[in-house]
Amino acid sequence: MLKSKKIIILVLAISLVIGIFNFGIAAEKEFVGIATGGTSGTYYPVGGALAQTISNNLDGIVVTAQSGNGSRANLNLIGRGQVETGFSQSDVAYWSYTAKEVYKNEPPITNIRGIAALFPETVYVYVNKDSEIKTIEDLRGKKIGVGPPNGGMACSARIILGLHGITFDDFIPQYLDSSEMADRFIDGQVDACFISAGYPSSYVLSTESKRDIRFIPLKSEKIKEIVEKYPYYKEITIPTGVYKSLSEPLFTVAVSALWVCESKLSTTSVYKMTKALWEHRDVLEQAHFQGKNVTLETALDGMSIPLHPGAELYYKEVGLIK
Repeated sequence: MLKSKKIIILVLAISLVIGIFNFGIAAEKEFVGIATGGTSGTYYPVGGALAQTISNNLDGIVVTAQSGNGSRANLNLIGRGQVETGFSQSDVAYWSYTAKEVYKNEPPITNIRGIAALFPETVYVYVNKDSEIKTIEDLRGKKIGVGPPNGGMACSARIILGLHGITFDDFIPQYLDSSEMADRFIDGQVDACFISAGYPSSYVLSTESKRDIRFIPLKSEKIKEIVEKYPYYKEITIPTGVYKSLSEPLFTVAVSALWVCESKLSTTSVYKMTKALWEHRDVLEQAHFQGKNVTLETALDGMSIPLHPGAELYYKEVGLIK
């Protein structure tokens, strides 16, 4: 009987040691969030695929993606320490970091750092096919969907319209998320919609399945002016076939979608996540059309804020930074 008690005690002691050991392993896991965008946009599917890829290929780091309100909202969350990483347009990241342009009256968000430029976010405008709106200048006095307040879409709209001499006081801005903006447009409550997203956009595809739409091109001289004044913008062409309503290539501009993080994240963790991104980028290509544009060669294109030391270490290792 005494021997049996000793065996039981020994088994319990071993179980306790194993439990403590396993708890220690579990406690060592690092949880990292990615703030993305609305479920109908490009950020959301790309963020989900990125989170899954990193979690599946790294021991000790669990990454989760969460829907959000886009660029500025994501940066605000990082700035307040409420999420570790997120997606942002390169222009919004720069203006937030420096408190310039549309954020000149806001405090700078200086604790954001870059991990990678992912894909181009193309800026364009669409209207009903039979609309009287033919040019950007015709948007004066109209109800225009510009995305959430202070979001990336609204920032791009301010830049594009500003270079055409139009302010937000010259029309009726509709601050709506992408899906609601599409619904209002279909119902005839919105005259035009600004888009700033990787193409093809699911909500534009949905819109043109219910309405005949037309895209408003940018004039070549305006494209040149934008690129010269704002170096994080670049000229881009949306080819025919992307949308059924696009009968000829659409000439416009784009900014880079950046993956950014909180500056206090460890060098080791960010290095591992950066490495996992580029060693398994094929998963992103399967998740969204824009995944094919997520390439190591363009990882620093449009990087408008300082790199995180962990990301910088990886890019030096692969020769992207000398």
